[in-house]
Amino acid sequence: QVQVVESGGGLVQPGGSLRLSCAPSGRIFSFNAMGWYRQAPGKQRELVARITVGGSTNYADSVKGRFTISRDIAKNTVYLQLSSLKPEDTAVYYCNAATNSNNYWGQGTQVTVSS
Repeated sequence: QVQVVESGGGLVQPGGSLRLSCAPSGRIFSFNAMGWYRQAPGKQRELVARITVGGSTNYADSVKGRFTISRDIAKNTVYLQLSSLKPEDTAVYYCNAATNSNNYWGQGTQVTVSS
């Protein structure tokens, strides 16, 4: 069973930055894609950013230009850099590792943007 572990959430003021980390138990190249999703209270979980095994990335319109997904092969870690944060970015952020037949989720990390 693949384990996915996120870290890096916290409380930040509007306009601030955070970096989230995601480390799966399998090699990141063993997954077709890895992504970050978020779920705010009372809302559905939504895709924030995704990176494929080939390195292609895509972002939700609401975070384009502010968030960046990247990976460090040597550390087997995927990152999500969050910048210019807004109160509406407040949510639990989940890392996902996807294969052709399975999706693996982390436990989530809380990001709260508030003054």
